[in-house]
Amino acid sequence: MAWSAGKMKQIPWSSLSARSCRNRRKGCNFAWEQRKLGDVCEPITDSIDTQKYPNEVFAEYSMPAFDASMKPDIVLGSSMNSVRKIITRPCLLVNKLNVRKKRIWYVKKPNKNAVCSAEFIPLYSDTVDLTFLNQVAKSETFTRYLENHSSGSSNSQKRITPRSLMLSKLHIPTIEEQKLIGKIFESLDHTITLHEEKKRQLERLKSALLKKMFADKSGYPVVRFKEFCDEWQGTKLRKISKIVRGASPRPISDPKWFDNDSNVGWLRISDVTSQDGRIHHLKQHISKQGQAKTRVISEPHLLLSIAATVGKPLINYVKIGVHDGFLIFIEPQFDLEFMFQWLEMFRPQWSKYGQPGSQINLNSDLVKNQIIYLPSREEQNQIGIFLNQIDSLINLHQQKINNINSVKKSLLQKMFI
Repeated sequence: MAWSAGKMKQIPWSSLSARSCRNRRKGCNFAWEQRKLGDVCEPITDSIDTQKYPNEVFAEYSMPAFDASMKPDIVLGSSMNSVRKIITRPCLLVNKLNVRKKRIWYVKKPNKNAVCSAEFIPLYSDTVDLTFLNQVAKSETFTRYLENHSSGSSNSQKRITPRSLMLSKLHIPTIEEQKLIGKIFESLDHTITLHEEKKRQLERLKSALLKKMFADKSGYPVVRFKEFCDEWQGTKLRKISKIVRGASPRPISDPKWFDNDSNVGWLRISDVTSQDGRIHHLKQHISKQGQAKTRVISEPHLLLSIAATVGKPLINYVKIGVHDGFLIFIEPQFDLEFMFQWLEMFRPQWSKYGQPGSQINLNSDLVKNQIIYLPSREEQNQIGIFLNQIDSLINLHQQKINNINSVKKSLLQKMFI
């Protein structure tokens, strides 16, 4: 299976150092002019009471829509209970609430009957390139100004007022340079969007395959490699592996259990979630004294979290000490990758062991007695390899997204004073 990132826009890097950075070449005399935002932008003030048009369809630019997909919600007028601002032209929506989240929405081509919620301040300009202004509004300098001038009862409820927003100061280059800078960031955003979409497609594919590639009580999976046709055999996990619980030194807060120079990592659930179950490095390391109080494993093993993030499988690729929030599968009679994927598929099912509204807890007996249907070792191996390849592609796109975001963050810090 081969996936490409799609056609990427060409980023004009050769022009970047000439005119756009804070550290510009000697002889470049395009001085940036300091202006108040209110000098170059106007707030959109036209509004509409959508309750008067209950059956009319609107495109609503709201904070929930921004957080979900950065696409407006298509709703009826009757569903909006307060007055909305009318969006008829390209504009920049700046969020009032909790400005650290940088909910800045550049509306390049408004939908028909577009409106925005009162949590945004919509701005338009005939003198500044909005693609450029979009990036200025996401810079740390601008965000710090918004934070310092927000008011409210708590940090999460602080808001910036339209007046304070319009008094903010920014440095503006020539319109030609604005467009060039805007083009660079548009290219970066476009590339990020492509990788995000490919990642979503792969995640949907993986989710669908997990439901179809493992057999249920019938003994036959829905989707299968064509060279296999035998019935899968049911068994309990305890019959195909020795399953033991990790151990923790007590009290766990005592610093004597830890040593930064140790080559044995201390596994925590935060490491599992941040690395999505593939443990290649650990932040904490356990001392010789600590190692005597826990279970140390040197070779790759399959583990299962039974506390906090319950039911999350993982495989270690480094030497680790395992605390009592994990189970370890020892001497397994199965393919590790196959079982990792099966546990990932089965993970939502562990919830049946918890009471509504209570925390789910697993113990070794529950896991040991769980029934699983297994194919031949060869088929296990094929399934594990195939699903692992999809995981690798998902991680590849995420790495590219992270790398481009790092470049973008660096540029935002250096290009806007």
